[in-house]
Amino acid sequence: MPERTPRVLVVDDEAVIRQLIAINLELEGFEVHQAFDGLDAVDKARTVDPDVVTLDVMMPGLDGWATAQRLRADPSTSRARIVMISARTRPADVERGRDSGADEYVTKPFDPDEVVAAVRRLVPT
Repeated sequence: MPERTPRVLVVDDEAVIRQLIAINLELEGFEVHQAFDGLDAVDKARTVDPDVVTLDVMMPGLDGWATAQRLRADPSTSRARIVMISARTRPADVERGRDSGADEYVTKPFDPDEVVAAVRRLVPT
């Protein structure tokens, strides 16, 4: 039986950034799903069962930090690895990301290859 294609849930409230990340991951062979905010991400993560979630920090409603905490707290989504993507670059922001459950933290502006590499590092082998 062939291995399952790794699944990534791309979460960003900006459609252009979401599409940029999604297209680059699809070109690298990932199965990509998208969510437009934190609440949408939590709902979709339960049905999609992603291996990795790329997660914007600054979103209306449920921000990326709170979304990561919810994903980690829910047994049905807790195994997903998280790549936070943010324009917040201070060491305290990166630390807050890690404290919230992020496995990787990529700063904006980013090179799409950097996001793909972060996702690749986190996909289970």
